[in-house]
Amino acid sequence: MAKVIGLGGLFFLCKDVDATRAWYGRVLGINIDDYGGSSFNHGAAAAIFPKGAQTIWAPFKAESDYFKPSDSDFMMNLMVDDLDGMIARIEVEGCAMEGEPMRESYGHFAWVMDPDGRKVELWQPVEPAED
Repeated sequence: MAKVIGLGGLFFLCKDVDATRAWYGRVLGINIDDYGGSSFNHGAAAAIFPKGAQTIWAPFKAESDYFKPSDSDFMMNLMVDDLDGMIARIEVEGCAMEGEPMRESYGHFAWVMDPDGRKVELWQPVEPAED
């Protein structure tokens, strides 16, 4: 039987495409390709986090405040290899973090707002303990 096996892309509208691309490249270090986007290789993430790298798909209740202060009805979660290093990079670029970083058993998290007012969640997976 046919089934969804993963997230194939994330496509979104923005006020100024060039400024948004430049911000993601400069602030978060995303390599923008000739097509104006970026491709993330699943194998590269799995090489660093063999068991922890995964894509989460999760609907939230309309009244959830988890995406705040954004008014957007979605939030992207970007997997990073070094959350502390990424926070330092963001701060050097003069961008304010949103709230305090959070460390959970399943990952470390921090948030920043992009130029279009979308909240971006940064996630460094934590490898699950061996059973």
